[in-house]
Amino acid sequence: MPHFLIEITDNIAAEADIPGLLKKVNETLIAQGGVFPIGGIRSRAVVLAHYRMADGEADYAFAHAQLKIGAGRPPEVRKKAGDELFAAITAHFADLYARRYLALSMEIAEFDEAGTWKQNNVHARFRKD
Repeated sequence: MPHFLIEITDNIAAEADIPGLLKKVNETLIAQGGVFPIGGIRSRAVVLAHYRMADGEADYAFAHAQLKIGAGRPPEVRKKAGDELFAAITAHFADLYARRYLALSMEIAEFDEAGTWKQNNVHARFRKD
């Protein structure tokens, strides 16, 4: 963990520079000073072909992000990470936001470790034993 997922509407996909966004997301999570293990960071995007927004009468677009993290981090740590991550997202989409109808949102969800199964040998690459 953490896992970052962003859903974007297909009407902004060509202009959204998703690879650039995912790079910024990972950099932001890594910059949290060891709060999140680097080897557990995953970021991905899903482009939505089927959606409806508001009254459907304009070329609306949205990007909704979810950050899923393991349980146990203090609220102030989650808030700092969330604030910095959402700032990176809003900065990334600023040009599109200025030119069109666009809704940006993000949520953080904590996983109960008892309800997850994992196998990952990437962590060893970043371990400083």
